[in-house]
Amino acid sequence: MTTHTLNPDDFDRLSGAERDKVAEDEASVRKGFWKKMRGAARHVPFAEDAVASYYAALDRQTPLRVRATLFGALAYFILPFDLTPDLLPLIGFGDDAAVLMGALKLLSGHVKPEHYEAARSALDPDGRPTTEDDRPT
Repeated sequence: MTTHTLNPDDFDRLSGAERDKVAEDEASVRKGFWKKMRGAARHVPFAEDAVASYYAALDRQTPLRVRATLFGALAYFILPFDLTPDLLPLIGFGDDAAVLMGALKLLSGHVKPEHYEAARSALDPDGRPTTEDDRPT
């Protein structure tokens, strides 16, 4: 059984395919987000936005459709292979940034100041996670 943070009442309003996709994206994000941030943070100019989106996606007060969209964008960010390989200097994270920034633009009212405050607390001044272990969710 997949563990998720979605409110059961909200989760039940999704179709079976939507439930499966959201649960899959959330599991991928929970498993790989901090590992990706540790390895890529110094190359990612949108690290604070990514971490704030992570906290907003996990926040049970964030509306279901917003959380599902954020989980999808974050899952794309942590994919090992995507449209533009992240290993390419300067442009490798361009597609990741575009996906995440597009989601944030649409959902900006739901990524709240407290999510950004949590993001700043989780990152050092260089934008890297403050601990080497996976942060609790």
